Amino acid sequence: MEFIHKYLNLKKLNRRDKYIVYGVGCLLGLLIIVQFIIRPFFENRNRLERTLQTRKVELEQMREFQTDYKALKGRMQLSQVRVNKRQKGFTLNSFLVQAAGQVGIKDRISSMKPTTTTQKNSNFKVSRVEMKLDAISLEQLTAFLHGVETSPNMVMVKKLSVSKKDKKEGLINVIMQVETIEA
Repeated sequence: MEFIHKYLNLKKLNRRDKYIVYGVGCLLGLLIIVQFIIRPFFENRNRLERTLQTRKVELEQMREFQTDYKALKGRMQLSQVRVNKRQKGFTLNSFLVQAAGQVGIKDRISSMKPTTTTQKNSNFKVSRVEMKLDAISLEQLTAFLHGVETSPNMVMVKKLSVSKKDKKEGLINVIMQVETIEA
């Protein structure tokens, strides 16, 4: 106030000018209050609301991950039980030869290339066989695939390539990749 009195002698001003000076002072004070108290309060509030919203989304994602993890863990335990129920000495090669024999295409197997890979951070190995069948019918292929895919031994056909052998006889050549999990 002393500053105002020193440089601006209010006593010399008329009533209208005094109101203008007080009005400008109040306006300036109000602007300072808005700029340094009210505005930061609302900006902080908005930032907290955005943070809260982000945290809610993250929590929902974590719950989804937890559900997925539990489902995967259950599937892994079920797979472990199925692997343990297999016959002793189970091999993918012998299983495929036996399945081909049941369908009557054992003599049509031209090659079988087995491979095994160990999974990182796991006790399981993936056993894979690339198998070539020559001159079989579509019905024989369907029966063979059904026998492989529905067996309790957890065997899956991962890749399948079919080409025509002879147009007249309706025979096909098949290259397939079959795999299973081993403990």
